[in-house]
Amino acid sequence: MKSSLIVISLWISSTLPALAAAPIEKLSYKGLDGKSHTLAEYQGKTLLIVNTASHCGYTGQFKGLQSLYEKYKQKGLVILGFPSQSFGQEFQEAGAAAKFCQRNYGVKFPMASLVEVTGKNKHPLFQALLEGYQGPDKGEIAWNFEKFLVDRNGKVGQRFRSSVEPDSQELSSAIEQALK
Repeated sequence: MKSSLIVISLWISSTLPALAAAPIEKLSYKGLDGKSHTLAEYQGKTLLIVNTASHCGYTGQFKGLQSLYEKYKQKGLVILGFPSQSFGQEFQEAGAAAKFCQRNYGVKFPMASLVEVTGKNKHPLFQALLEGYQGPDKGEIAWNFEKFLVDRNGKVGQRFRSSVEPDSQELSSAIEQALK
């Protein structure tokens, strides 16, 4: 019995690395264009990955995110928006979310199809972001418009909770540092 437990324990420990989140650049998502995209498309870029919602108190942040994108895209920043129904504040269809964002906020940065950012159906990208983040504010995504800054090497650097506005000095400084 004891040897069986040792064998099972060894098998579990040998498979754990395979169960860990995939490297960010190997992850894929479905874009609003209906096509599959991988984050490898953005290799060498700095990414700001945001879970979004169209019917949230923070929805006005789309305007600031678009401004950040316009200000820093020539320097290598890509903002990726991931509409999510995880908190019940998004359209049921990604196309409706896209039209809303474009019409009301002029959003031109890449947007994904609907994803889950919490629970058992959490998108693998958000699992990797949470596992890759090593800062003090660890834990599950608590609300819409949480932001993850990923450096040019695919390393999750900083995390900004929903209340951090896109035009804040805190976020702008972090982006400028990541773009160096």
